[in-house]
Amino acid sequence: MADLLTDDQIEVALRDHLPSWKVVDGELVRIVTRDNFLDGIRLVATVAQLAESMNHHPDIDIRYTTITFRVSSHEAGGLTEDDLVLARHIDTAAG
Repeated sequence: MADLLTDDQIEVALRDHLPSWKVVDGELVRIVTRDNFLDGIRLVATVAQLAESMNHHPDIDIRYTTITFRVSSHEAGGLTEDDLVLARHIDTAAG
């Protein structure tokens, strides 16, 4: 099982590498909007492929053109390095 990140490690990661993310209820959360529904679905499909290749899957909520990604390591009971890596991949996909 992966080691949990400390609050300081999470703060540095958000500040230095993941400015579009915030921590809500112990999860990394990013909200992305797209111009239309199909563009949002394409983003979700891209993220799904990335997540599957990592065997680390976000919770995804789709509301028309607004997509919310929630990332955490449920088995570890918090945030791990895997979550930071997945969040960076989502950032790359989201542009």
